[in-house]
Amino acid sequence: AAPLHPGPVPVPIRRGFPFDSVSFRYPASDGWAVREASFRIRPGERVALVGENGAGKTTIARLLTRLYEPTNGRILLDGVDVHEYELDEFRRAVGVVFQDFFRFDVLARENIAIGRIDAIDDERRIVVAAEKSLAAEVISRLDHGYDQMLGRRFEGGVDLSGGEWQKIALARAYMRDAQLVVLDEPTASLDARAEYEVFQRFTDLTAGKAAVLISHRFSTVRMADRILFLENGSVAESGDHESLVGLGGRYAELFTLQAAGY
Repeated sequence: AAPLHPGPVPVPIRRGFPFDSVSFRYPASDGWAVREASFRIRPGERVALVGENGAGKTTIARLLTRLYEPTNGRILLDGVDVHEYELDEFRRAVGVVFQDFFRFDVLARENIAIGRIDAIDDERRIVVAAEKSLAAEVISRLDHGYDQMLGRRFEGGVDLSGGEWQKIALARAYMRDAQLVVLDEPTASLDARAEYEVFQRFTDLTAGKAAVLISHRFSTVRMADRILFLENGSVAESGDHESLVGLGGRYAELFTLQAAGY
């Protein structure tokens, strides 16, 4: 439903995104994907969501970006229910890269500009977004650079590796100049070192913005200011990496297991 009192999304966001007892159940599912989740994502804070498969990480990311609506509870933005903001305007304030991002059979420049289609003719903005996401390195190796057709559907198209496509998708998020940036396992095709490099740039480039990252690699997660460890759709533990390891709970147990595997 359209909001009764659509207001502008605040610039800058001052108080952040509190989740107030948010629950979500998928249609035709008996169980809750998210249960009574209460926490806040603050402006200028990098928050990592951690947990085993099915813990609710991606569902929370999709609730935050309004791809899903809570079954119960509410999500606020600067004290106002997110439903009170017009959906398109709200989404313009959000940059997101999910693990199942799209690969478009269009020119490299157009692939990036899809992140902010009204800026498709803004050459500088496209190049800056590509430089931020490390896609510029990929594009520099293409015969036709930003005018290279990507994908195999059309004649002369060039396919990219999974990791190269992910840098293009990340550039789309940077095109938006969003106040909230969400990365949901966007580097699953990269090795640990390459993922670390992408996330290191991500932390530099989201300074002053709210940022949410999801990764199964603890070497990446420990960059976050705060980590929410999710179990069965609820926040079981919260804190920075050192405090959670010191707590000796489930996060510490999984971190120790993963560290032993390297």
